[in-house]
Amino acid sequence: MVKKRFDGRKNNEIRPMSMEVGVVNRAVGSAKVQMGKTIAIASVYGPRKVLPKHLEDPKRGLLRVRYNMLPFSVNERKKPGPDRRSIEIGLVMKNALMPVIELDSFPRSVIDIDVEIIQADAGTRVAALIASSLALADAGIPMKEMITALAVGRVNGEIVADLTKEEEDVEDAIDMPIAITSRTKRITLLQMDGIADIKELNKMIDLAIKKSDEILKEQYRALEKKYVLVE
Repeated sequence: MVKKRFDGRKNNEIRPMSMEVGVVNRAVGSAKVQMGKTIAIASVYGPRKVLPKHLEDPKRGLLRVRYNMLPFSVNERKKPGPDRRSIEIGLVMKNALMPVIELDSFPRSVIDIDVEIIQADAGTRVAALIASSLALADAGIPMKEMITALAVGRVNGEIVADLTKEEEDVEDAIDMPIAITSRTKRITLLQMDGIADIKELNKMIDLAIKKSDEILKEQYRALEKKYVLVE
């Protein structure tokens, strides 16, 4: 029998999702992703000239990712502006996205991704990665495949998908965000907060890969809603 969680979901059940592209008019591409109470908006700018010029690469484009949580996105007001955690997550996201972006198509150029977390209830980097992949597709940036993502973990001894903040705060809980390529199912990000044995680790990875297709369907649905004409 599958146990119910704090919010009534089954262990393998993802929170309600909604996704939309083309939400920021001034961006080349953009997307909004909501997973439960967590909301992320990603905007893509470029390809454009690299400034300062000495940073440009004559053989391939650069990718820059800025991640920011708005002050009122969390219960306790966050200090405005970048902090060490935001800079770290931006770098993690960049490394997770780079394997699928065809940066060789844009020498001496840069692609900027700006992510704003406007509401946070765990899984912010996951929602940010999903939104970024959608925004890149909306911008027409060539990609080998999409990136999807999901946080999995252990709560009260049970392996679960898509943790909430309440679940993350349980004693001895494990939170493990994973980014997965859509077609080849390669893992481009795996971080873990907590300690797990190899059996638990394999179960969490298997769950993330299995549920990634569910998230991917929503990503495709958001793109089709804007770009596919139905007669």
